[in-house]
Amino acid sequence: MGWTKRDIINQAFEEIGLAGYVFDLQPQQIESAVRRLDAMMATWNGKGLRLGYPVPNSPGSGDPDENTNVSDMAVEAMILNLAVRIAPIYGKTVSPDTKATAKGAYNQLMAQAARPIEMQRDAYSIPAGAGHKGWRDSRDPFLVQPTDELQAGPDSLLEFE
Repeated sequence: MGWTKRDIINQAFEEIGLAGYVFDLQPQQIESAVRRLDAMMATWNGKGLRLGYPVPNSPGSGDPDENTNVSDMAVEAMILNLAVRIAPIYGKTVSPDTKATAKGAYNQLMAQAARPIEMQRDAYSIPAGAGHKGWRDSRDPFLVQPTDELQAGPDSLLEFE
């Protein structure tokens, strides 16, 4: 089981000093934080950062106990950026360390999403060239097609041959 929206919200409140073990969060506060989290993730989705987060169709229809479906590497960025967004509502000031870490985690996610996909060419259309000694390993005069690394995330496809 992964992280729920409520888990991320509780961690964000803890980051701004309103931890659940000291302060009981009211249902209105949870609903407001869910709306903020959904809006933040919709913005990230619009910027091309698609993490598999279930963005609701209408505001206020998000369920706090819904699974977020995001990978573990995105959780810290979500928690810290949500903390930065909800802190002013409660009159809290976020520490510069939290802001810097939130920005760094977001930038890391964007860099991960911006990594170009390696292009592959058809192995049977590219000759190996004059320096290729096909008789040493095989009789095939063409290059061997590279293989993809195994990816099994929520946005990845897994194919079996």
